[in-house]
Amino acid sequence: MKKVNKSQGRVENQVYSSRVVRSEFDRNWRTVVTDSGYVTYIAKTDNARVEVLLSNNERKLLVFNKGGKVLVGGGGTSHYSKPHRAITL
Repeated sequence: MKKVNKSQGRVENQVYSSRVVRSEFDRNWRTVVTDSGYVTYIAKTDNARVEVLLSNNERKLLVFNKGGKVLVGGGGTSHYSKPHRAITL
């Protein structure tokens, strides 16, 4: 993944998106499948990263602290815990 300056991006609170086409997680995530069918990714370390490609071809790098969560459901629906940093690539 691309190296970025810590001052880049903005801090976002609770966010969800139905526009995610693809997500690529670095190795700093634990994966849990829930009874409701969501896949939950939990950050194992600070600066855990996920790069997302949105349906409008925009790419974002999302950076989470330890314990941050990403819930992924069907149809490209994703929920991101707060706070996290979002950097447009």
